[in-house]
Amino acid sequence: MEIQIYGKEVLTKVAEPVDTITPELLAILDEMVPMLKEHRGVGLAAPQVGIGKRFFVMNPGDKVRRVINPEILKSGNAFAEMEEGCLSVPGIHKKVRRPRRITVRYTNEAGELIEEELKDYPARVFLHEYDHLDGILFVDKISPIAKKMIAKQLEDLSLKEA
Repeated sequence: MEIQIYGKEVLTKVAEPVDTITPELLAILDEMVPMLKEHRGVGLAAPQVGIGKRFFVMNPGDKVRRVINPEILKSGNAFAEMEEGCLSVPGIHKKVRRPRRITVRYTNEAGELIEEELKDYPARVFLHEYDHLDGILFVDKISPIAKKMIAKQLEDLSLKEA
């Protein structure tokens, strides 16, 4: 399993829901957690490892979550802008504006339906990974000027992957 880099088609597609939690899915989730540590990441979505399914792992510092078929039920009205990076867009960090508080629902690896409120950094990580499942990268959310400033770097990443 390897991390897909900017320019790969799987990163631009809307991922399909997971129908059933299989031993294969659990093995993939278990493999993704050490990948996070190895690459010094805080989240890793299935499309980033070439799988077009709706699941991700995240560890924003409070605990490791294995998230299957996530939903965002509610977003708060307060926003924060913070620099983000991405394992699929190496070497690029830009400020992204996101809600500070969200209420989410997802299935965990044990098949339990979890509903929780996330705020600040865990909310940001969840939203970043959730975007991956909809084929959205953080560089798609930055201002046109900021995007223009990194256009050459993005083009270089795409060419490496071609």
